[in-house]
Amino acid sequence: MKQITVIGCGRWGTFLGWYAANYGKADTVLMYDLERSYGFQQLKNERKNDYLTLSDNMLLTSDINEALKNDFIIISISCQNLRNLAKQLNQYNLNGKTFLLAMKGLEEPSAEILADVFLDEIKQDIHVATLGGPGHVEDYMRNVPSAAVIDSYEPTTQKRVIEFMQSDLIRFYAGTDIIGNQVGAALKNVIGLAAGILDGLNWYGLKGALMARAPIEVGRLIKFKGGNPASVYGLAHLGDYEATLFSKNSHNRMFGELFAKGQPYQKLAEGVDTLRAVKAIADKENIDMPICQALYRIIFENADIKQTIKGLFDRPLKKEFDKA
Repeated sequence: MKQITVIGCGRWGTFLGWYAANYGKADTVLMYDLERSYGFQQLKNERKNDYLTLSDNMLLTSDINEALKNDFIIISISCQNLRNLAKQLNQYNLNGKTFLLAMKGLEEPSAEILADVFLDEIKQDIHVATLGGPGHVEDYMRNVPSAAVIDSYEPTTQKRVIEFMQSDLIRFYAGTDIIGNQVGAALKNVIGLAAGILDGLNWYGLKGALMARAPIEVGRLIKFKGGNPASVYGLAHLGDYEATLFSKNSHNRMFGELFAKGQPYQKLAEGVDTLRAVKAIADKENIDMPICQALYRIIFENADIKQTIKGLFDRPLKKEFDKA
């Protein structure tokens, strides 16, 4: 993995390329953006973005054939574009290549985890790992250390990716439940929307209750999908709460805060589309997810924000640890 490729030149993808080139084992990193985004053009013109400057061993390419010559490829794009990207990539010879999916979300409306979406479309012998857990580019660029989790259906792939990415800046742990970690990573974005709404109302005192109750209903969805509900208490979900529910750098939290204030948010908040997917599967399968259901009514059905939240916290009294 001395030479790697990163597909996606947004905030996170560009950082992961920089990280691999400066902290990981990569000698050269190729940066490729399928959509020629603003971020890609800025990197091409200035060799920097709002967060970092490209190192000399980071190269930009507009040639998909060149981008796919490397055997280790990190993908960091919008979750909802992953299936289309996989269909395009499947036209090329990918046999033996390893892909690290560095996004957090569920496909809408299928509610599939991203690893399964990718493997649905790539009809070749590939290896897939996923990245979850806390961390913001702004903090990493100030040398603030953190931890993350790598998971895969293949233990050997997981081990290889961890060894490649490990450093003093980010400690990578080996996940034991790719389904639970993918669902948990996706749903922490949804809970981040709710935390932001509480901030926007200045009701941040309810964040403790949100943090205590949300993992219970997320665990229900993990169990339904075939994962271990206990995974919700690991790095991918609960471990990411500080970075998602409190940080000023969290897109999902900021979306919720501005929504509560009646203001638009222009950047990508993956939790919004994931919320649609959660609502669809919860309704179809009768999964009790009151926080997500209330959040959906607020964001998509114009429900009164304060009354909906009060109704959520005024549900019939029961003991804290009654049957969840």
